[in-house]
Amino acid sequence: TSTILAYDKGPKILCPAMNVHMYENAVTQRNLNTCRELGWTIVEPESGMLACGDAGKGRMEEPARIETAVEALLLANRPDGELPLKGLAVLVTAGPTQEPLDPVRFLTNHSTGKMGYALAEQARDLGAQVTLVSGPVALDAPYGVDVVDVTTARDMFDAVTNRFSDTDITVMAAAVGDFRPVEQARDKIKKNGRSSIELELTSNPDILAWAGEHKRPDQTLCGFAMETRDLETNAAKKLASKHCDMLAANNLRTPGAGFATDTNVVTVLTPGETADKPNIERWSKMGKDALAKRILVKLAAMRADGERH
Repeated sequence: TSTILAYDKGPKILCPAMNVHMYENAVTQRNLNTCRELGWTIVEPESGMLACGDAGKGRMEEPARIETAVEALLLANRPDGELPLKGLAVLVTAGPTQEPLDPVRFLTNHSTGKMGYALAEQARDLGAQVTLVSGPVALDAPYGVDVVDVTTARDMFDAVTNRFSDTDITVMAAAVGDFRPVEQARDKIKKNGRSSIELELTSNPDILAWAGEHKRPDQTLCGFAMETRDLETNAAKKLASKHCDMLAANNLRTPGAGFATDTNVVTVLTPGETADKPNIERWSKMGKDALAKRILVKLAAMRADGERH
């Protein structure tokens, strides 16, 4: 406590750990709120079985998460020149969507959310206030990021449209299902000796198209496209039709660029002089963290260049 009192100007982080009743005590909560008001970062304790035998909130957060919180705090206190997204609100979508067929089964894809989560973390580290709209994934929620969990494409559409107007940069990295069953069966669909089954599908809302139609001149929109052929031709059409400021496209069949990998290989397109002749940059294979940072730095530079003009 003496050291903390003397350290009055730098960032401070507090990781409380105690009995659940001690933690929930009004005095403890008052003191934690005072620390927050003074600018401290509070790493909340976990819930679970405590050393004293009680169960509840009070377990110290895992050291790896504390390390992440410390790293994020140090990054946030870098000079402004190293934080090109400082003061900006960034919205990222990630992961797959799931469209239920019945209470047991659903339509989905192979997305793991790694690219979107890397974008959210890198945006945070570059100074942004980040909201991550995530489909069902097996990834830990990034520290310091507001995570909105969704399941279906319509859930994701609602989450994005409700937050879009408050966003400066939106990066749509989610693999959203294009179609959903017209009807969801109330009970499990039984085989009952059948050799086939017919399934009627209908289109889901196009979230990227909606964002492109509704974005203001001061908003920046980046989409993603995964193709299996004619990458640049299809990506150019998507860039123009969805009114994106940038599009990151990859080919599922390119080694290191598929689902569930730690790397990616993208071609980045931005609007050119005409819709059929966009500016094209072919980036080499890199880790998804490095790629996420490069995409965000490029988006920040595009915004700065637009402000200068």
